[in-house]
Amino acid sequence: MKNYFYLLIVSFSVISCYTYRTNEEKDAKPQETKEIPTKPNVIAEKEIANTLPNVSSVDSKSTRKPKADKSKTPVPKPTNIQERLEANKYFKIEVGDKSYKIQVDKWESDTLVAHVIHKPKKILKFHKNQINQATIAERRFSQPTADIITVVAYAAVGVGIWALVK
Repeated sequence: MKNYFYLLIVSFSVISCYTYRTNEEKDAKPQETKEIPTKPNVIAEKEIANTLPNVSSVDSKSTRKPKADKSKTPVPKPTNIQERLEANKYFKIEVGDKSYKIQVDKWESDTLVAHVIHKPKKILKFHKNQINQATIAERRFSQPTADIITVVAYAAVGVGIWALVK
């Protein structure tokens, strides 16, 4: 039983709730938007036309302006590498076929100054042309992973209580 307990503790120490995602993975999810039909209400127009004798239905249609749908306007994507790699955020980048998990400190003209995550003394400097832009992945919190860890922890506590009672 002790071996299983130690195995459980070691596996929890390796798991993280954070995942690294590239911009292509975020854009792959389709965003659902509901479109409101813009059919004119014929009955309401006839009632308005009957109450206002001097205004014709043609005039009311010509003065009506269609509303712009804000949900269809695309969000501008940062195309510049300096805009994508913002200061004080965590990223996973590839430089020269080697992968680094970094926290961006600042940009000095065309040079990225960063340090390895949780090692502020290990400073890295890369020119923007050295960084593979297709593989830049930003660190995001993963709710499904956190939920799985929570369920496993509750199950482990339940098994522990069951073992104590039995």
